[in-house]
Amino acid sequence: MIELGVNSVLFGGFDFATACKYIKLAGYDGVEISAIKGMCEHLVLDNWREQVDEIRRIVDENGLKILSMEVASLDEDRLTKAFEASSVLGIPVVNVGPGGKSDIPEDLENSIAKLKKMSEKAEEYGVTLCVKAHVGSAIYNTPTTLYAMSKIDSKAFGIDMDPSHIYRSGENPEEAILKVLPRVRHIHIRDCKGRTSGPGTPFMQICGRGDINLVAFCKNLVDGGYSGPVCLEIIGALQLSLPEVVLIASESYGYLNAIFKQLGVR
Repeated sequence: MIELGVNSVLFGGFDFATACKYIKLAGYDGVEISAIKGMCEHLVLDNWREQVDEIRRIVDENGLKILSMEVASLDEDRLTKAFEASSVLGIPVVNVGPGGKSDIPEDLENSIAKLKKMSEKAEEYGVTLCVKAHVGSAIYNTPTTLYAMSKIDSKAFGIDMDPSHIYRSGENPEEAILKVLPRVRHIHIRDCKGRTSGPGTPFMQICGRGDINLVAFCKNLVDGGYSGPVCLEIIGALQLSLPEVVLIASESYGYLNAIFKQLGVR
């Protein structure tokens, strides 16, 4: 079955308890806890042990699961702490970006080398490390994703498919998902207007408001046998009010839940 969640970065202007309360009220099954340094650290990796009891209490009180964690960075020290925290908290997936710059062969090879090394470490902790193609980075489209997949054979390595980045790299996500699906272990989802470098305002990232064919994307995802987290990831919302971020989460839930119910996986 598909589990719907929200990356807590959407609630970066509020504490984790507030985020979980409204994520649950919006209808979601779980949360992706943000540990992104400099953007949103609902989980502070440098002292994660001190947060364990509080995080468990918050998610339990709200009847949520922690579906994943986003660290973004490939820094070895931070990722090691993320794997340790995930092992204790029962978080199955840690998501990162690839780093580097597009179309620079050395950057692509360096990114793959880091991902390979950290995937092997993730395996020791029983955690899956996922990377997503990211506009402007070393891995940024389907060909570079497939190349990384061919070079990393760890069972703890997976793809975090984000249709927004694939769309903005000039591809159609509903077609691209079919090519990488065997290694997809996590979905980051949002919409966007146009094929620009950024996804637009938070309100243009609401699922159903942009240009991506998310209906076809979700259908191909389900038809291909995917079963796992689908987490809404909205960036740029730090200055928004609580009603505004709740609106974003709620409208996206209604759209995604309706699609997945129609597909028989909700």
